[in-house]
Amino acid sequence: MKKLINDPKTLVAEMLEGAVRQAPGQVLLAGESVVLRRDATPPNIGRVAVLSGGGSGHEPAHAGYVGEGMLTAAVAGDVFTSPSSDAVLAGLRAVTGEAGALLIVKNYTGDRLNFGLAAEILRGEGKPVEIVVVADDVALRDTVPKTRRRGIAGTVLVHKIAGAAAERGGDLAEVARLASAAAADLGSMGLALEPCIVPAAGKAGFALGESEIELGLGIHGEPGVRRASMQPAAALVEILLSAIADDLALKRGERCVLLVNGLGGTPPMELDVVAREALAQAEARGLVVERAWTGTLLSALDMRGCSLSLLRVDDARLALLDAPTGAPAWPGGGHLNRDMHLAAAETPAREEQNAPVPAEMEAMRRVSLAVMSAMEAAEAELTDLDARAGDGDLGASLARGAEAVRALPSGAWADPPTALRSMADALRRAIGGSSGPFYATGLMRAARELAIGTSDARAVAAAMKAACDAIAELGGAQEGDRTMLDALCPAERALSDSVAAGESLPTAFARAEEAARNGAAASAQMSPRLGRASYLGERALGIPDAGAVAVSIWLRAIAEALRS
Repeated sequence: MKKLINDPKTLVAEMLEGAVRQAPGQVLLAGESVVLRRDATPPNIGRVAVLSGGGSGHEPAHAGYVGEGMLTAAVAGDVFTSPSSDAVLAGLRAVTGEAGALLIVKNYTGDRLNFGLAAEILRGEGKPVEIVVVADDVALRDTVPKTRRRGIAGTVLVHKIAGAAAERGGDLAEVARLASAAAADLGSMGLALEPCIVPAAGKAGFALGESEIELGLGIHGEPGVRRASMQPAAALVEILLSAIADDLALKRGERCVLLVNGLGGTPPMELDVVAREALAQAEARGLVVERAWTGTLLSALDMRGCSLSLLRVDDARLALLDAPTGAPAWPGGGHLNRDMHLAAAETPAREEQNAPVPAEMEAMRRVSLAVMSAMEAAEAELTDLDARAGDGDLGASLARGAEAVRALPSGAWADPPTALRSMADALRRAIGGSSGPFYATGLMRAARELAIGTSDARAVAAAMKAACDAIAELGGAQEGDRTMLDALCPAERALSDSVAAGESLPTAFARAEEAARNGAAASAQMSPRLGRASYLGERALGIPDAGAVAVSIWLRAIAEALRS
């Protein structure tokens, strides 16, 4: 287990100090793991105090939601452990005035007991206190009564509604009523791709196979209600969204808000994919999604996975969600982009796009498609090489480029320059990173070297040299820098020498392929001076450059196609 901590025993205190140090609107209650609004003490501010909390490990919950318009205080326990009743009581005493306090409690036994006992003690001291329990986990609908479901990420929306109601001056009965009604109209469900590791335990709470996931889990590293196979995001979202919408009995035309929550180890890229699917599927159900928030709002340490929450809304509830807040972790906004696409300028239509391929161009087209097949077949090999000394995207990039070239219309093969320019355009659009510009530039320069209808060996050799020079100019590299040029430049020289000696193109490309293969192999012993591999320095030694290997692969495809 690797964790950026000092000692599990001091983890919570140090985490809270680090967070509050960055939040000028917050203070720590001396001697307690309690975070308070700076302007909420002493407790004579004349408004209802809204408190929540629970075990740590759910960051940014709960301290991240302490601020104007949201929580007045948050009480933190040890990792995945309820805070003590004394800690809750200390927080209540620090912020509760005559207007009273509302405790928002997630439906776990420890939280209910400790928050409930603290509330009872404060009531005995003459202060009004109400409790709202959030039990939004719809995964347990067939397992336990509704009152015994867990409270999970949707609780954050209840925090926002109650905090906004208190901020505008609502009395305790109104704030509690609004929070309770929101909790009743709320449903959530989560899934895990990988478990989390509790610092004190040093190991995961459960194990998953390579293609397994857990559905319907809580937020404390425990297993879910059932295990399932990994599926595309759309299918997983369908499982979660259907369960939530069905449990809430949401009907076509009803208004709601959506929360897509990361569980701690899920990158924003994946959460945005989930949000896209959830919004599309909710709208396909006829639901009117008024707001949506995506991010890690209530985590389970470093668990990889997510949860979805839906909350039924009307204008009044939406106004509370839209109300301003100073809580540092509230994502804000939530407004949806209803018109997100701008039409691209249309590419002028070419009359020759569907023209038949001239007979003299069939050979070039056949050879080019053979190269594309070779790139597709080498995807895994190139991905592995690139991942060992780069960013791992080369195999997939070249496979995408191959697919784009295959999709070219017949008119793209009108003559050699047109074919090279068309392939350059296809690769430029399909391949990101550095490979797309390099290949597109090389092909465009080669196209300029070829006169229409010219296909003699000397013209081909000249085009190859022009492409090699263009790539070197664009990237600023040269042989020996451990790039694709370490295969391409020797290949170009071998091709030119063979053609100058009067040898045929099949023979010339066979010699070029051999030179490229030797150059790619030699790159394994070169210290990288350009590209991402240069960041590894000597650690890249022993691994051939993936770009150089790719050159040797497509040259081999050309040589074999010409021989056949």
